[in-house]
Amino acid sequence: MLRFLLELLPALLLGFWGGRRYPTLSGRLAMPLVRFGVPISVMGLLLRGGLGGEMVVAAVLAVLAIALVLLLAHRLPGFNGLQRSSLRLGSCIGNTAYVGIPLALAFLPSEALPISIGYDLGATLLTWSLGPMFIGAAPLGRSPLWSHWFINLSSSPATRGLLGALLVQWTPWSSVVAEALWWPSRAVIVVALVVVGMRLGSLSRDAVSLSPTRLGLVQALVVKLGLYPGLLLLLGFVLPLNPLMIQAITLQGAAPTAISLLLIAESVGVDQERAAGLVFWSTVLSLITASLWGTALSLLMPSGG
Repeated sequence: MLRFLLELLPALLLGFWGGRRYPTLSGRLAMPLVRFGVPISVMGLLLRGGLGGEMVVAAVLAVLAIALVLLLAHRLPGFNGLQRSSLRLGSCIGNTAYVGIPLALAFLPSEALPISIGYDLGATLLTWSLGPMFIGAAPLGRSPLWSHWFINLSSSPATRGLLGALLVQWTPWSSVVAEALWWPSRAVIVVALVVVGMRLGSLSRDAVSLSPTRLGLVQALVVKLGLYPGLLLLLGFVLPLNPLMIQAITLQGAAPTAISLLLIAESVGVDQERAAGLVFWSTVLSLITASLWGTALSLLMPSGG
């Protein structure tokens, strides 16, 4: 738990301070980070953790779990506030790339990294291909649905990192490249956390207020930080999966709401303030809840760590 907090908290606080002073800086830093930094980081992490079929399983589980929440969460007794599509989407898509990966590094062995990245790939594809339509009824245009999936998948930095790792894996120098990229990969995560903190710091105080009138926001936080990781844990036991897979997907589920929710809300002009509030408060609260999930899973299944 301490390792996770020490890795996240200083970077987020530094970024939050910078975002308050320079509100537009995060946007300028995010572009090169997503284009170059994140693919290099994903490639280094995958080469270190190894590539295997568990990545595909994790991606499928991510899509399955998110689909269940989108279809059923608002039908839960006492969760009528999740009738809003933006809150329902935010209650199941997580910041797996920037918070979920540090979670895996803090609580699990390196063999869990491909599982975590596979989960991120599945969730990212579903989020960016269907998210705008789900919360804003954005039209698809004339091109077929599969083309949108392909475009979003191919433009994902996680996909580019995966392709780079596959290419290097087939060369005799894979172990050397993996060793050389390990620390740069970790450094990119820290920089990404600073950028996340900047984005949070640039949000207005009204957008992140947690007033009693925002009952749906509170319900979405309960689902995202508590019930959704519990759903992944239950799926892991029911299927049944090996302990390391169960821990890895549950920790990814415990990550706070992805900033992509806010970006999608801004792009379609729907529920920007609710999206901002959910991203902000889930990130703050996840410093506690995600640490508790990691500790609980380590005690429940110590053989996986």
